[in-house]
Amino acid sequence: MVSQAARPVPKKGVLDIEAYVPGKSQAPAGVKLHKLSSNETPLGPSPRAREAMIAAASDLELYPDGQASTLKAAIAETQGLNAANILCGNGSDELLGLLCAAYLSAGDEAIHTEHGFLVYDIYIRANGATPVVAPETDRRADVDAILSRVTEKTKLVFLANPNNPTGTYLSYDEVRRLHRGLPSHVILVLDAAYAEYVARNDYGAGVELVSANANVVMTRTFSKIHGLAALRIGWMYAPEPIVDALNRIRGPFNINAPAIAAGAAAIRDRNHVESAARHNAEWLAFLTAELSALGLDVTPSVGNFLLVHFPDEPGRTAAEADAFLTNRGYILRRVTSYGFPNALRLTVGSEAACRGVVAVLAEFLGTKAPA
Repeated sequence: MVSQAARPVPKKGVLDIEAYVPGKSQAPAGVKLHKLSSNETPLGPSPRAREAMIAAASDLELYPDGQASTLKAAIAETQGLNAANILCGNGSDELLGLLCAAYLSAGDEAIHTEHGFLVYDIYIRANGATPVVAPETDRRADVDAILSRVTEKTKLVFLANPNNPTGTYLSYDEVRRLHRGLPSHVILVLDAAYAEYVARNDYGAGVELVSANANVVMTRTFSKIHGLAALRIGWMYAPEPIVDALNRIRGPFNINAPAIAAGAAAIRDRNHVESAARHNAEWLAFLTAELSALGLDVTPSVGNFLLVHFPDEPGRTAAEADAFLTNRGYILRRVTSYGFPNALRLTVGSEAACRGVVAVLAEFLGTKAPA
């Protein structure tokens, strides 16, 4: 009989990692669900993407194209990029993990900001490296704080731009200033999952920086504005040596065939993308104005979500608001793990969901809902 002490043990550091917990997705029985916890688009995917996925399902006995060539071609065509600099993955999460696996070892460091995506910390630790946290200023990444934490051990710097869950962003000039301050061996990872929603003249997702430098990569996703979260599709634009390194360690068929087909169709349907962006702009502005009128502190956002801060008063806290909303079918995201114990993240949903969540929060706060 094998003793309990002899059981397999994960490598050092794995059990110190806090597992990622997705947003809630269920309402009480008998209550209509409005899921506003995971930053999913209320418009759903392009009809062309649905059709392409269904067509691809007729050949499920065949392995997919391991290079995702048709998907890379569609991305290159619509974004004006070189396909050789594109790598596709099982969500952008996989690509972030591959970067850590390829470039981090025990004793290395990687930097992320105070309220950055929780997955950065997980992948850094999983590869034996040390996460270094750079404080933010006014819920926004601080270039000087990041640069002050760079050492000879630093290998990666992660910047979610726009950031989740705050919805804040750095201007392109600030991102370039950050890059100029990094040693040439440090990779700047620009996570631009929400780039399609940003309507600011001073914003850039990072294409030009990648094109001009050997140590910048940009990751994107099909899970947000394209509405393909269930298919798990991400892509990276990177210098060819980095693409080559990640190709050597990724799974040989890391994207399934229906996902490849749907992604290619989705990114070519510009009308659908533009409709989703217009809907988001309208209802993001509505929610910001209405929730502010209720007396809530709303962090200005350029994404498809809002970080809503609640009073630190009994009966009006985020935890109590979350329970109140859930009982009425409105599911928001608790963000305590991101450093905001008294805030909720609210996804921009359908018109009905946006109007409804304002009315429910007005009821919770004992305030008349704005007209």
